[in-house]
Amino acid sequence: MDDVFKRFYRSFYNRTNGFIPTKPLNQNIYPGDFFQIKNGEMIVLGNIFRKNIVNTDEVVFENGIQLNPSNWNFSEGVTKPYSGRDSGHNPIEGDFEFSKQVLAFDGFGSFFFKSSTPESVKFANWGDFKQELIIKMTQTYYSFRELYIVTESATAKDWTLAIAGSDKAELEIATESENFGLVDIFGDSNAKTIQAREIEFYHREDKKKPSFFKAKKLIIQQEKLDVFISQLIAERTQVPTWAENFYEYDFYHLGGPYSPPNTSNAQASLLDMLQANQLNPNTALQYFSWTNANLDDVEKLFERYGN
Repeated sequence: MDDVFKRFYRSFYNRTNGFIPTKPLNQNIYPGDFFQIKNGEMIVLGNIFRKNIVNTDEVVFENGIQLNPSNWNFSEGVTKPYSGRDSGHNPIEGDFEFSKQVLAFDGFGSFFFKSSTPESVKFANWGDFKQELIIKMTQTYYSFRELYIVTESATAKDWTLAIAGSDKAELEIATESENFGLVDIFGDSNAKTIQAREIEFYHREDKKKPSFFKAKKLIIQQEKLDVFISQLIAERTQVPTWAENFYEYDFYHLGGPYSPPNTSNAQASLLDMLQANQLNPNTALQYFSWTNANLDDVEKLFERYGN
């Protein structure tokens, strides 16, 4: 049922200026953590500081960066058919009033997310050690060809998320707090759930867990990719002539134009085609660079082999 989160993850990236929730949502992730995405799973392999890959004296952290709260409160496919003050009666305490709100969700994956006081911790001098990391992560310490490194982790004082499992999903909440009136009460610590129908995920986190992040992704230098693809196209155009002369069987040799591999496939192909020792600590910076993790990487969190 992972796909029920997909709409939320996409929207979160777009609304928060590039932050991505961890997957699963309950895990902590810190600046310097490095991970891979395999079969829709985020696999954290270590931390560059804990494993002494980078000297901590070389790194400057910027702590407690205040993030725009309006970017961290949003919903999709949610309406509020009822918000208001109601009254009730308790045999012991007598009559009382409370604020009640009904949230209606329009379909599978529609959601409501609310948080307070979002802030982050990030590298302030990534440029000072990013090249050192390329050499160490691809050559001297490890031989990674696919890798993400967390450069910024975000927390919130608290956050609440509800995700619908169908178009019949509904959430009814109430609070006795006086100061709400017709104001939103979703995510309030005093709010109680009266009824939850067809809600696939409903969670309130009241600890400052670093569950959101930005990351850098290891990629092949574009110049190297361009040369490789050009050479591949040129070589493939010569194949019909070579095949006609080499094979005794009467193959049909003429075909349509050769389609080069997409970027991700080309990166893997280029590295596989390098001659022995062509990629080494002295040449690693000619082949690798870093780029920001983006919406394509969010999509990878929901890809399954065979799908």
